[in-house]
Amino acid sequence: MGSSQRSRFDRHGSIIAPLYRYGIPILTEKPLASSVEVGREMLAALREGGSWHMVGYHKRSDPAVERAKAEIDRLKATGESGKLRYVRVTMPEGDWIASGFTDLIDRSSPCHSPNRIRPQQAWTRPCMRATSRFVNYYIHQVNLLRFLFGEPYRVTFAAPSGVLMAVESASGVAGVLEMTPYKTTVDWQESALVGFEHGYVKIELPAPVALNRPGRVEIFRDAGGTAPETIVPHLPWFTRCAGRPRNFVAAIRGERRPPCEPPRRWRTSKSLATTSRCSGEEAPQKG
Repeated sequence: MGSSQRSRFDRHGSIIAPLYRYGIPILTEKPLASSVEVGREMLAALREGGSWHMVGYHKRSDPAVERAKAEIDRLKATGESGKLRYVRVTMPEGDWIASGFTDLIDRSSPCHSPNRIRPQQAWTRPCMRATSRFVNYYIHQVNLLRFLFGEPYRVTFAAPSGVLMAVESASGVAGVLEMTPYKTTVDWQESALVGFEHGYVKIELPAPVALNRPGRVEIFRDAGGTAPETIVPHLPWFTRCAGRPRNFVAAIRGERRPPCEPPRRWRTSKSLATTSRCSGEEAPQKG
């Protein structure tokens, strides 16, 4: 048995933490908490409860990301394309809905809204608003960088314009997150590039709520001695949002580990706390 909870991250401390005592697996939205302090308290309660918590970073469950990650890990293990050199994630603002809500059944009656848990200590209200917008739009990409690196990273530079964040992984690999370097109106052009000395793995992702569309993976190899080759695998017809509950159920059954567990997400929260731009400026919108 498990529990899937759909609530905002700034309410997890008041809604999710009390559920840990029942010892059942839990799936929630991302990220784990609204502050480092709340995240630390939730992790302590989770350890005491003795179960596990899957944080819903759904990009890890996209067929394209899963296929790319398997190839990245294989290339790192064999060394056939040389050393890992660079990871880039690009996320332009665009049409994130892509007709994915055409069959949505809406309701006009109000829903109960639980109290939000306290914000990061000493944060101003504009800072919290800016952080909430950043989480809503870019936290998936912050986490995707971590997943593709396969290890923690630290932020080395954040452009005041909010367009670029440069990072360095624990082993010294360079990385960058590009945040809306340009905009599109009727398209979605999110991508990731993982560069090795003699090749790359490229990922192109569909709009977040596009139906039955996986991403695309391109694998390029040019180690010398043989003709360079480009491989584009054919992937199953389901999306990351379908893959996420599948992986949750598989983890409950003991068939795999959850793709994303809280101890690593606490690192994401700490990175967020130190790099968010605390201003009242408007952030890009999702549609």
